[in-house]
Amino acid sequence: MPPDLHPRLLRGFVAVAETLHFGRAAAGLYVAQQALSRDVQALERQLGELLFHRTSRSVRLTPAGESLLPRARRLLALHDEILTSVHRRVLLVDLNSDVEGDDLTPARVLDAARTAAPDTELLARFHGGLAAAAEELAAHRLDVAFGRFAGLPARTRERLVHVPVRLEPLAVVVPDGHPLAAPGPLPVAALAGHPLDVLAGNPATTEWTDLGLRLVRDHGLSATPGRTPPVGVPEFARYLGRHRVPVLTTTGGPRIPGAVTRPLVDPLPLALLGLVHRPGLRHPGLAALRAAAARLGRREGWLVRPPGSWLPAEDAALVPAGRASAGGR
Repeated sequence: MPPDLHPRLLRGFVAVAETLHFGRAAAGLYVAQQALSRDVQALERQLGELLFHRTSRSVRLTPAGESLLPRARRLLALHDEILTSVHRRVLLVDLNSDVEGDDLTPARVLDAARTAAPDTELLARFHGGLAAAAEELAAHRLDVAFGRFAGLPARTRERLVHVPVRLEPLAVVVPDGHPLAAPGPLPVAALAGHPLDVLAGNPATTEWTDLGLRLVRDHGLSATPGRTPPVGVPEFARYLGRHRVPVLTTTGGPRIPGAVTRPLVDPLPLALLGLVHRPGLRHPGLAALRAAAARLGRREGWLVRPPGSWLPAEDAALVPAGRASAGGR
């Protein structure tokens, strides 16, 4: 199998061939002249041909160089065309649900990425949960998704790339008039006697249900049976009013009319939200999303785990080293 030919070597060769001057060619490429000379020599060694006659006063193409020049131009043009088409392609980003909230992490990351990369089109999708989005990622019908990666089956995780984004505090949302509807933080133990709805009937969010069932099991609570899930804020409000049970959510989750969101404490339960994409995906929109998540995370301490918090071991193993505070469960 012949060795690969790096486009950088051809680009340097074409620049020298068009200027017949190593200094001017290096300046046009924004590289050092010595680095450009090394690249031309590396290309000559790889091709086994002398491409330039060099003297202290002049640079001239050899017959081999003259023969290579038009072909190198065509190859670089095709190379640039391929990259341009990839960069112009819309990047499809799943935000789970089309809702508004005080602190919805996927929406904040997307907004920040759009601001940082205004020439890149990032188009939102709403598949309802990472379990559903993972199937779309595998089928190349979706590019990026957000959710709890540790809750996916192992065989699914092996086919995806995970970037930890934020440790999100958990909460419950309850309808007005419910015994737990008083404002303020709610101790986890106060959920005893109030079965927790972890959306067990939703196949799109099995990773979230898994988290809720672990919380229930570890704290001696109970969960409601699986029900057909609501879609959208108005339907969620009707669902709460009908079933009148606490539903597991995050503190920055959607605002539900006629309901109260109470942050859980003692211990503070967390969910690790990550950015997930296919291996090998190269797109400026993906780079913008990852950079935006990293900037927000550094500024707001998104991956710093408070002491004494609750987080499943599978999730804790995915938190970058040095971010989990001592004392976390």
